[in-house]
Amino acid sequence: MNQTILDKLNAFAPGTVIESNEFRGDLTVIVPAAEIVRICRFLHDDPDLAFTLLVDLCGVDRYTPEGRFEVVYNLYSMKNRQYLRLKLRLEADHPKVQTVTGVWSGANWHERETFDMYGVVFEGHPDLRRMFMPEEYEHFPLRKDYPLMGIPDAIPLPRK
Repeated sequence: MNQTILDKLNAFAPGTVIESNEFRGDLTVIVPAAEIVRICRFLHDDPDLAFTLLVDLCGVDRYTPEGRFEVVYNLYSMKNRQYLRLKLRLEADHPKVQTVTGVWSGANWHERETFDMYGVVFEGHPDLRRMFMPEEYEHFPLRKDYPLMGIPDAIPLPRK
């Protein structure tokens, strides 16, 4: 099945598979950030693949100058009982990518959490705001350059 997925992706959008690998039967495919919505729509709508479930979407901070951030999309095809992991790499300065809420509405909360914790902006998101941190908070706690003990006085604490 993994080879079928790769073949169909390459036929649909030649040259968009930057890299792929398989580990314990699960396929990981790295794609360009600019093509993510188009690729996700194809994977969702293709009747042979039918990746109709977005299991998870999360951010990764690699803390390297080139492609520092990654966004990882974990997909599942109930029809084929098959997992697929899509990854894309983003620049370090202003990480942004198009939202996939138009493909899977469940991406809404996952994208908000990734924005809140890593600062990845999902362009076109219907309600991109912070979930855990206050709106006025300027930092992103899961970035690797965030101090382990937090930033003193960054959030005003309630008085006793």
